Amino acid sequence: MGAGGRSAHSRHAGPAERGSDGAASRIVPALGAISAGAAGSAVGGGGEFRGAAVAGRLGFDGDGTARWRGGQGVRVCHVITRLIIGGAQENTVLTCRGLVERGHEVLLAAGRETGPEGSLWPQAERSGADLVRLEHMRRAVNPLHDLRALRELVSLFRRTKPDIVHTHSSKAGILGRAAAARAGVPMIVHTIHGMSFNRTQGAASRATYRFLERRAGRHTHAFISVADAMTDQAVAAGIAPRARFTTIRSGMETDRFRPDAAARAAARAAWGAGDDDVVIGTIARLFDNKGYEEILAAMPAMVRGAPEARFVWVGDGARREAYRERLARIGLEGRVTFAGLMPPEEVARLLSGFDILVHASRWEGLPRAVVQALLCEVPAVSFDNDGAAEVVLDGVTGRLVRYGEVEGLARAVIELAKDAGMRARLGAEGRRRVVQDFDWRTMVERIERVYAALREARGGC
Repeated sequence: MGAGGRSAHSRHAGPAERGSDGAASRIVPALGAISAGAAGSAVGGGGEFRGAAVAGRLGFDGDGTARWRGGQGVRVCHVITRLIIGGAQENTVLTCRGLVERGHEVLLAAGRETGPEGSLWPQAERSGADLVRLEHMRRAVNPLHDLRALRELVSLFRRTKPDIVHTHSSKAGILGRAAAARAGVPMIVHTIHGMSFNRTQGAASRATYRFLERRAGRHTHAFISVADAMTDQAVAAGIAPRARFTTIRSGMETDRFRPDAAARAAARAAWGAGDDDVVIGTIARLFDNKGYEEILAAMPAMVRGAPEARFVWVGDGARREAYRERLARIGLEGRVTFAGLMPPEEVARLLSGFDILVHASRWEGLPRAVVQALLCEVPAVSFDNDGAAEVVLDGVTGRLVRYGEVEGLARAVIELAKDAGMRARLGAEGRRRVVQDFDWRTMVERIERVYAALREARGGC
């Protein structure tokens, strides 16, 4: 396979070439029924798959063993905790879509759980991958469901016999890799979209997650990090040696994200924003870990320094009403438009209406919303945590603020709000720097290269 280019800001695997399959999308509504009589037992038959219930491309023989198509590509099973609207989930669905198009056989397994963030199951159904809804996979820690989810995954992998299991997110990553090792899967890959332990957790929680990640790391043949910062944190925590890590940027449909004058006018009209208003947008679930508390704390200073500022928050979540009440208490409820949930394909239209994107998340591997804003030539203001500093280059593509400094966040927003020329310059440079590196096709080619290297190391199996 040919060598790929390297970003000035990351360590990438290079691209590879494969043909396109063009197979129609199919869905496996349920790979098997949960064993009867196990509902009341924590260690009973709950979680075992039965192959007879399968529909779609992936067939099963009489003994319940999967019957793949037998093409030249790899047989890969991707596992993620849930398919809500979110960066890790969008990344995973696009990866599955790209691998199918490039001739691989792909199974995507995820928990049934959704939430106020919205669901990506419809997009997954169009990806071309076979889908499995895991009955017991939950985001929250629950020993009963976690044990059953582990059994469910072991049974799935034993029946399907994939060449590779590729896990995503914390819960699916820990359970999925343990199950793959137990089932004898020859190659196990994990993508770190964000660390399971972070500075906002208590010491006991951080220690527990580090321990679990180290255990899972023993079974992991290759790690993919969406940012160099993720690799640095994982290596420092003793999860695995650096040689097992490759940085591959979280890909997106970059052709959707570009400046659009008509979309800008329509979005701003819908928000009631005039030509002289400066629209400061945030795209994130309405949860505290996404930094809304810090934004709320900075807003009075932002409005004093830039009276033309208006705010648009795209997303939904459990804290929506609490944030509305907080805005009312500080007298700024009229300044904020709650745009609600938006499917990924609609986000580009809204971004065109922004003048500045503010990203204040307390932890996040590499914020896709920031990259999408830069693709639309909208400069970003962000805290310097995790991978944000790899795309928000201070004074080049936006303004970078020390983590948690509310006053600094306000100053950076005011500076950009007052200088349209600076906004235009930083936005244009931002697009130039990210447009190739974050294309979803580039991501899939680089993931495919990781798979090829693993197969070569195992003698082509």
